[in-house]
Amino acid sequence: MTRSPILLLHSMYGLRPAVHAAADRLRAAGHEVHVPDLYEGRTADSAEDGMALKEEIGREELLRRAVAAAAPLSDRGIVYAGFSLGGSIAQNLALGDEKARGLLLLHGTSDIADDAATDGLPVQLHVADPDPFEPHDWLNAWYLRMGRAGAEVEVYRYPGAGHLFTDPDLPDYDEEAAEATWKVALGFLEEVTEG
Repeated sequence: MTRSPILLLHSMYGLRPAVHAAADRLRAAGHEVHVPDLYEGRTADSAEDGMALKEEIGREELLRRAVAAAAPLSDRGIVYAGFSLGGSIAQNLALGDEKARGLLLLHGTSDIADDAATDGLPVQLHVADPDPFEPHDWLNAWYLRMGRAGAEVEVYRYPGAGHLFTDPDLPDYDEEAAEATWKVALGFLEEVTEG
């Protein structure tokens, strides 16, 4: 049985140890995981530095780099996944890829084009509650628009956790929420990657 590959996109902090650790966790569960470096070797130590890097490179260029990373895998049906900024980029790619097998969003979403359409794409979102970057009003509207686009969405909220609560190297880290997230996410990935 061949499984669909997972494209795991990093947050605005760049390709840091936590992203590699997450990829290793998924590989240990039998998944093929690709972790492109959209910042080309640069990383940030603070949210401010990460925001500056993201702005310097620009959203269009980040999307272009992500598309280039996905291209060699796309015929096999990719499961797109990402952390925060990486999640928003993963969402854009998944909604534009008719062969996408699933979308795993950790801590981040993106706006949805009015004409976005998918045929039952499985989507799972894990988000802090509350999250200053993903406020309730936004998430409610996002959920409805994803549904209208044809996605099958599950949302998991983690009260009291920080924004990037799965990253052990950041102040946001919440071990209990992180472990709960990975348990649910691994089950989701098991389902959507099977060929």
